[in-house]
Amino acid sequence: MKPNYEKETFNISLSRYEWSIRVFSTLKKVLGVNIRMHHSENQLQTGSIFVFNHFARFETFIPQYLMYQEVGALCRSVAASEFFKKEETLSDYLCSVGAVPNNYTHLLPFLAEEILRGKKVIIFPEGGMVKDRRVLDQRGHYSVYSPTARERRKHHTGAAVLALMLEGFKSGIRIAKQKNDQVLLDAWAERLNVKNTDALLEQAHKPTLIIPSNITFFPLRVGDNMLRKGVDLFSSNLGRHHTEELLIEGNLLLKNTDMDIRLGEPVVMSEHWNRWDRKLTNMAVREADSMATFFGIGQKNDNMLEKILGRSLRKKVLKVRNEYMHKVYACVTINLSHLASRLIYLLIQNKQNEIDKALFHKILYLAVKKVQAAPQVYLHRSLLNPDAYSHLLEGKAPGVLKFIEAAEQKDLIKTTDHRYQFLDKLRNEYDFHEIRLENIISVYANEAHPVSEVTIAIEHAMKQAPKIKLDELAKIRFDDELTSYQWDKKLFDKPRYLDINNQETATQSAAPYLLRPSSLIPSRKNRVGILLLHGFLSSPAELRPIADELYSLGYTCIGVRLKGHGTSPWDLRSRKWTDWSQSVRHNYRILSEWVDRIIIVGFSTGGALALALASEQPEKLAGVVSVAPPLKFMDKSFILVPLVHGANRITRWIPAFEGVMPFRHNDPENPDINYRNIPFHALYELKCFIDDYAAHLSNVTAPVRLIQGTQDPVVDPKSAELLQKKLVNAETELVWVDAQCHGILHASLSEAKTQLIDFITKNGDRHVK
Repeated sequence: MKPNYEKETFNISLSRYEWSIRVFSTLKKVLGVNIRMHHSENQLQTGSIFVFNHFARFETFIPQYLMYQEVGALCRSVAASEFFKKEETLSDYLCSVGAVPNNYTHLLPFLAEEILRGKKVIIFPEGGMVKDRRVLDQRGHYSVYSPTARERRKHHTGAAVLALMLEGFKSGIRIAKQKNDQVLLDAWAERLNVKNTDALLEQAHKPTLIIPSNITFFPLRVGDNMLRKGVDLFSSNLGRHHTEELLIEGNLLLKNTDMDIRLGEPVVMSEHWNRWDRKLTNMAVREADSMATFFGIGQKNDNMLEKILGRSLRKKVLKVRNEYMHKVYACVTINLSHLASRLIYLLIQNKQNEIDKALFHKILYLAVKKVQAAPQVYLHRSLLNPDAYSHLLEGKAPGVLKFIEAAEQKDLIKTTDHRYQFLDKLRNEYDFHEIRLENIISVYANEAHPVSEVTIAIEHAMKQAPKIKLDELAKIRFDDELTSYQWDKKLFDKPRYLDINNQETATQSAAPYLLRPSSLIPSRKNRVGILLLHGFLSSPAELRPIADELYSLGYTCIGVRLKGHGTSPWDLRSRKWTDWSQSVRHNYRILSEWVDRIIIVGFSTGGALALALASEQPEKLAGVVSVAPPLKFMDKSFILVPLVHGANRITRWIPAFEGVMPFRHNDPENPDINYRNIPFHALYELKCFIDDYAAHLSNVTAPVRLIQGTQDPVVDPKSAELLQKKLVNAETELVWVDAQCHGILHASLSEAKTQLIDFITKNGDRHVK
């Protein structure tokens, strides 16, 4: 029997509501969970009922907080009745901040009234936490496991009933207005305790929308945490059920976890009502004396019209429920662990209990590229930013390494030198309260299962991976370089960076480029690749004229974008010199799939990076042209960089303080290409890089041509002679160009270009290892 609560019990206390919002805002700053809400314009304003999936207890408080923060809306939420007991502090608090017990006798009519009074309603139709994330049964139908009933059941239909009946009621009110039935309108305005009939009509004309919403956490961790350890100090008899929740949810809260809240396309109730339905509900609006009475229509078997309406409503309710649940699960924010987990279970399904590591990583990489092209799949930023996944093919993607490590610790996967073995534990069935601890791969796979495009992408990748040609793969990888440029550009195009960004004058495209002669015209030059490396503060545009000329001569060219360049000085400020080196290595590997021999052409810092890579003696390297590479600078204040950098690091410990001198003004020779603001941190990284590469120059064995301007105002010309002396194991030429500028390649000086092309011509046919 349902308890009888007085409506006054659920009066929202605005002061307590706002206090709770302030407390949560404070906690959010110190917790490890990163909350991101993804929604289209006006979704929060126009939505009436928001339905969410349910994985963790604490997430039930977050939607209300975000809605109040973004649009100032008060929310009603449905909570488990076990939290509502008379004369308990928790019960009083929950009621005062908008929660209503799920066993309240007039729950749905009350929520409808609250919506008509301007509030939002939040419902979790799964009816409890779905810890295994399994929402599809063997027939592909939606259902969830009930730990109390110990069986699978359908999702609750309350949100569908609420929305349909609310739309029917609104229709009746609108018809009353059309008929000028002011008596009826006044009566309902009084019953509903709204301000006046105008306020009632305003709500009646709003569309009744269910907004399907999905909460996705990433990553999921099963290691111990301070919260569980703290509780364990006071209670040694903590049950496994509660231990599991403290471990999983404690990690979500205390460790760096992304919580993506995504709102899907609305379910529009007006689309589910026909003309006959509206006539019947119009009659009900006229006859009912309360919202509870109105919600009772269609339940009397002694009235033929009510029986017809009741049968129609039951069909509509199931249809609406299925529609919003499908949309809830379609809004999962897919991440790399989802793809890896689904791949593992698809392999097991195909009776493949182990796989070559390189093939696994290749399938995963291709699956990433395919889901990126799927329009109906929502991706976590780890699948949008190539930095997070581009090293998959080398087996060095950090996210996958951590995923495999966690799986090994739980005896789900065993790794050998070259293979992944899928252990029997992956196939075991687990108790509902154990699966998140024992088989996190199953949880990830279940969560991604409803998104059919994910499975399709992985299956296509499984077929493609064994036979894809290396040059095809290289083209895909270069496309990631373009994606990375756009990602970085967008990341640092935000209000906090505008002050510096608005001072920048660069107008030329800073995107990396690939220039490949037609393979239909065979040539020895087709098999020679040129890797072009721009200078500090610059972009690939700096060497584009040279690249175009080399391309016209038949060479394959890649213009590399060094990380932090061509986007924003703030981006460069966030990078280390090792990021620049990695940009060079990555593009060298891409180019090597198309050609037999590679010559690296670098200008200024790019010239130094060319020598640094040459010191690693990569395969296919035929030579290096290093133009104006630095060892020493004309600006003697460069020696003060470590001091300023150290001061900046100390002051950056102070919140909202960016350092004593975060940027230094620059007057570049090419303001349409270069940054006008130099991050002091980047200067420090440049100094660290110069110290490092200078120490390894004796490892260079490929031919080198150094080209240096005689009156370079930036790089001390003596650097070239010092470098020549350090290149003790390389066949090195030093060519002097009479010039008063630093950018002797970009300045169209024919001597520098002639020397560069001459070296490439002579060494392009050189035999390399």
